Amino acid sequence: MHPLFLFLSFVALLSALGVVFAKNPVHSVLFLILTFFSLSGHYLLLNAQFVAAVNIIVYAGAIMVLFLFVIMFLNLNVDTEPHKPALAKMAAAVAGGSLLLILVAALKDIVPTGVAAGTPFNSQIGMVDQLGLKLYTDYLLPFELASVLFLIAMVGAVMLGKRETGERNF
Repeated sequence: MHPLFLFLSFVALLSALGVVFAKNPVHSVLFLILTFFSLSGHYLLLNAQFVAAVNIIVYAGAIMVLFLFVIMFLNLNVDTEPHKPALAKMAAAVAGGSLLLILVAALKDIVPTGVAAGTPFNSQIGMVDQLGLKLYTDYLLPFELASVLFLIAMVGAVMLGKRETGERNF
């Protein structure tokens, strides 16, 4: 295995654990940004430069700014968080453990045990022209439906943001 792959995997796993276990929400967002950067490094190793650039620009840039804005707008801290009873914590642990057990049971047969036959390497697989050709031919309808969904979400966000006190928009 390539040493850069191992390093990026190590950084991605540690920063993902930092997202989950960080006490401060701002630190959690910073760990998530580090996770996105390490995943972009994986995309670069897979020769998918466009996906790596979009991951950094869209997720590590725009989405993380939005997350930070929401976290700072909500002013989350330990003092305002309601105390959770021990029963709720235990129920959450049991639910998470059972979900992990179900996922392991469902995915255990997917991993191939034998040696897989190699496929020829196509160096153009992650390039922008190949991605655009595939996106606008085979996946045109899902692409357009996603853009309509994003347009509806933006209109809904503007309607909720412009609402006056006591006014109902829907």
